[in-house]
Amino acid sequence: MTPAIDAHVRLDTHPTHPSAVQAVLTGSQAPVALMALQAADWSTAATNVLVLARIDHEEPYWAADAAKHLIAEGITVEITPRLQEAIDEEWTWANYPMPWCTRSEIREVSNHAQKIHEDIRDGQLLIHAHAHDGHTTVAVGTYLHPGGKSVYLHGEDHLRQVADTFDSPGEALLAFEKAHAAEMRPGPAPLTDTERAAIEARSVFDVTTAKPEPSRPEPETVPVYLADAGDHDALLDTFLDTHGEFEKWRTWSDDTTHAIHESQTLRIERVHETPAHETAWTVAAYETPVSDRMWALTATGATPAPVLQKLLIHLADGDGWDTVISAPVDEKMVTAATQPLSDAGWKHTVDGRWIRWTSPDGDAGVQFDAFAAQHASQNLATWTIWAGPGPDRPTWAITASPHSPSSLLADLSETLAHETGTRQAQPGREHRTRLAASAPAAPAVTAGRPASRSR
Repeated sequence: MTPAIDAHVRLDTHPTHPSAVQAVLTGSQAPVALMALQAADWSTAATNVLVLARIDHEEPYWAADAAKHLIAEGITVEITPRLQEAIDEEWTWANYPMPWCTRSEIREVSNHAQKIHEDIRDGQLLIHAHAHDGHTTVAVGTYLHPGGKSVYLHGEDHLRQVADTFDSPGEALLAFEKAHAAEMRPGPAPLTDTERAAIEARSVFDVTTAKPEPSRPEPETVPVYLADAGDHDALLDTFLDTHGEFEKWRTWSDDTTHAIHESQTLRIERVHETPAHETAWTVAAYETPVSDRMWALTATGATPAPVLQKLLIHLADGDGWDTVISAPVDEKMVTAATQPLSDAGWKHTVDGRWIRWTSPDGDAGVQFDAFAAQHASQNLATWTIWAGPGPDRPTWAITASPHSPSSLLADLSETLAHETGTRQAQPGREHRTRLAASAPAAPAVTAGRPASRSR
């Protein structure tokens, strides 16, 4: 006889998702049940609360299957009447494209599609490109485990299946491009409504169980380089919503979002959940979609939102992408990039290879590395924009390669010299408030839509 385990699992329908199932765990040995459910692809949504949210809407069936295994391990399982009703329900897919399949065969096809979805979600299957074949979404990808095959995927959600396999990514991409060149797009396809609903089902408990935050004081107005980082993800979403010439796609891990201009010559990479001092944004420009980089720029996770907003607005205007990379970085270019700082009275110093412009309060600066500029082919960080104690210990920083457009750098310099932002007030920051009050009046950067790049 299987020994009893002090763990109780209550299975119920999800409060918002029509087919998902939730499990609430109690008992001193609840972690035993938690690990068993996680192994069956249940997701932890809150403390001792797990959710099963699938793309094939077969959650009640698999919840019943999980209950059988838990009971066999000596864990007490309770199934609510409404979930039991969903488990017992007999239903079929409307207009199912394979009408010859039995109910169990349909479930088997759906489960294979679910496994593909999980492999992509968990980073085991890297999607190189996708397209629409006139009827559904198709994609090409490679399994990353040793000896992993490249696969051609056909269909969406519960109908996605492996339609062909290849021995190498190169062979797979050539075949995919031959069949779908006109519609081919980089990376995975946008999430379907079903995939988004499954994600929301797994996250809803984070919202419903969160404790309300204590009231916070009103934010203070400060020079833009002292402003809070804000919500970088929301900033990117707003940019993409208002600029249809940029296409959004996610990487296999969902940790990174790419925004690619329709010309394929300007690419923005946003790495989510990045520590404040690490690179969260990378912008790269190319002469052609398949050429080497002309220039690149990076920004760390604590970069103030208004500064990033100015950067995105400049990119949307399309000014200066096609920098002449054969031209040396000369004094004229440096002067054009930093003129707003000189006009605003920023302190200008020369220290060996480094030329710096420092804000009057000493809290921010721009640095030009003459040595890196003379070795442009190595793509060294030639420009550093920072706030904090110095360029070597910044609170946040932006770096740019030698051929970064002087017009872009001038826009950022103008923002640093004259724009303001907001920062959550904290004790000991009174001198910042006085500084902001004495700064020249200038409108804060807003989220207005700039003109699109003409072609």
